[in-house]
Amino acid sequence: MATGHLTISLDALVENWRSLDALSGSGTQTAAVIKANGYGLGAARVARALAKAGARTFFVAMAEEGAEVRGALGEGVTINIFGGHMRGDTDMINDLSLTPMINSINQLTRHLEALPDAPFGIQLDTGMNRLGLEAGEWAAVRDIALSQNPTLVMSHLACADEPDHPMNAFQCDNFLEMTAGVQAPLSLSATGGTLLGPKYHFDMTRPGIGLYGGMPFADAAPVVALSLPVVQVRDVVEGEAVGYGNSYIAPSNRRIATVSGGYADGLIRAMGPKALMYHEDTACPVVGRVSMDLITVDITDLRDTPATLDVLCAHQGVDDLAEAAGTIGYEILTSLGARYARRYAG
Repeated sequence: MATGHLTISLDALVENWRSLDALSGSGTQTAAVIKANGYGLGAARVARALAKAGARTFFVAMAEEGAEVRGALGEGVTINIFGGHMRGDTDMINDLSLTPMINSINQLTRHLEALPDAPFGIQLDTGMNRLGLEAGEWAAVRDIALSQNPTLVMSHLACADEPDHPMNAFQCDNFLEMTAGVQAPLSLSATGGTLLGPKYHFDMTRPGIGLYGGMPFADAAPVVALSLPVVQVRDVVEGEAVGYGNSYIAPSNRRIATVSGGYADGLIRAMGPKALMYHEDTACPVVGRVSMDLITVDITDLRDTPATLDVLCAHQGVDDLAEAAGTIGYEILTSLGARYARRYAG
């Protein structure tokens, strides 16, 4: 089989949710962010595992994602939509009992006119300048919005993965000021904010990347493993080139394995010069360019010819691979391709 094998540990996912949940007090609910198809790992499977573990509130990016999660979980859980109530979403929000996080006066008007009795939350912009009502907008509609009993008032931290960044305290202070006197539950923190401590926890935390084994949750259990089959092995003599553009010239006689996988599978082209693959405990450097379907790897130091090489494993997590590619673990996870044979463990 010339396809990679992606193993997803639902037990590790649940362990990470429980670990993050344990960081806050009993008065703080721990939700779960499962947008972008559960960070690339399968929203339905992720949602069912977390719901079984006790998660009762889930966040997605858009109504269409919420529909998939509702189909997987049925009734009895809350599904919040970060993108709010967009034009064309009304029937889906109503029929599937989704809860939009309102981001603008236009969205608030749309929701209250179309679905006056349906639940909604409010997202406030405390300095990130991405989504949410700014302070002046919030002041203009605050009384109207609060009179309709929003289920949640939230904001989002821009620099929570840097604990000492002054933006964290700045946004927290803004959030406290904008929500003074609000009786609705409050939420400010995703994974990074959860790790910042009780001041940032409020009534709900909503971890995302930390559930899936990514930074800034350094103690996260690894959730994904990926191995690629070796398609062909050849001996390359000193001075010969490997791959497109002759970007790698063998400095000595080398043994090169070609594995099945490439940027069409989410193995980002930019990782080539710095990336490693592993056979058991031995690191094998990627050589030449990552192409669409194939990657060449130097296996000279291996005693035997391996059947597979590991990309994500105990020695190399998503953030290690991201560093090689000059990106972040989020992009590695959400880019994992559809061609992999997926196995869920736990």
